[in-house]
Amino acid sequence: MADVILVLNAGSSSIKFSAFDVERDELALVTRGQVEGLFDSPHFIAYDANGKKTGEHAWGEGTRLEHADAIAHLGAFLRGHGAGHRLIGVGHRVVHGGAHFTKPVLTNDEIVAELDKLTPLAPLHQPHNLKPIRIIAERNPAMPQVACFDTAFHATQDPLAQAFALPESITKNGVRRYGFHGLSYEYIAGALPQIAPDAARGRTVVAHLGNGASLCAMHAGKSIATTMGFTAVDGLMMGTRCGNLDPGVMLYMLDELGMSARDIEDLLYRGSGLLGVSGISGDMRALLASSDERAQFAIDLYVYRIARELGSMAAALQGLDAVVFTAGIGEHAAEVRRRVCEQAQWWGIEFDARANDGNGPRISTAASRVSAWVIPTNEELMIARHTLELIDSTRA
Repeated sequence: MADVILVLNAGSSSIKFSAFDVERDELALVTRGQVEGLFDSPHFIAYDANGKKTGEHAWGEGTRLEHADAIAHLGAFLRGHGAGHRLIGVGHRVVHGGAHFTKPVLTNDEIVAELDKLTPLAPLHQPHNLKPIRIIAERNPAMPQVACFDTAFHATQDPLAQAFALPESITKNGVRRYGFHGLSYEYIAGALPQIAPDAARGRTVVAHLGNGASLCAMHAGKSIATTMGFTAVDGLMMGTRCGNLDPGVMLYMLDELGMSARDIEDLLYRGSGLLGVSGISGDMRALLASSDERAQFAIDLYVYRIARELGSMAAALQGLDAVVFTAGIGEHAAEVRRRVCEQAQWWGIEFDARANDGNGPRISTAASRVSAWVIPTNEELMIARHTLELIDSTRA
């Protein structure tokens, strides 16, 4: 009977899942999918490793499904389609590990309680990330569960890169730059030696461009600096998040516009970025297909912010050898990659349009002083690897 690792990524209204078969210490995708729209129109869908749909269920509009219900449905699906497989562990994406959790950990009640204390640092993510851990622990206490942190990869940064210019009375409470998308960056750092050895050894900026977006400056595969800071709303412009913002703007919204803290939170996380600027959509695909001048301006601003922050990351590295594009937009939006590379020509990028249209992996010429790449990320596989490693360590 084959062993299987389940990976869960729970959000406020969705649970994404992947299951990996353990074959001779290697991990092969068995199934993936999600339950989305939990509180208004729940919908479950699953695919096999080749992308063929293997399961689907809709509960109907107006139905409210709790996370526990969604996990129960997922469990029933896996049991029904898992002949010959045995679940040996569950890995979870947890956004915030704070200053203490700098590597994946096997969870227990005490650790979950400690992670819950970090909720003020990630109020829109942390509570939902922890829900499945609690649910599974209650239903199957013997099942090993591993928490993997989006912040952990950036623990190698110098204290100067993590610091805010604030009084110690505030920073001693954990107010500092943490950085996020660490599981994605860790995967890219592991893939680079096989794909681009020079980039792996050198000074590389990785652009994780999805609905959330950030840049990470890596030297020899370790995080030196990143654009996200205390929260996942900082840095680059994103799908619905504003990115870098003068704090005085928030004071203005409080004092002059009469907005509450919760109103501002909703605006910064859900009503800004590509959606807010364009007034049309937070989806880059829709904006690229639109002829509306607001859509074009949103794309222009998005590219400008990436190019500008690229300079900041290169400054932290004291040079630049390579740029890597990854995540949804980074992997699939050739037009965005082209425009970013064109704005970065002064760094020495010689762009290869044909390679870019074919999604690379190398999208710069062989003679380019700074190389550019497209490398698909795989956060779920990274979580599965950590989960298997920790489970194996307990068996040894």
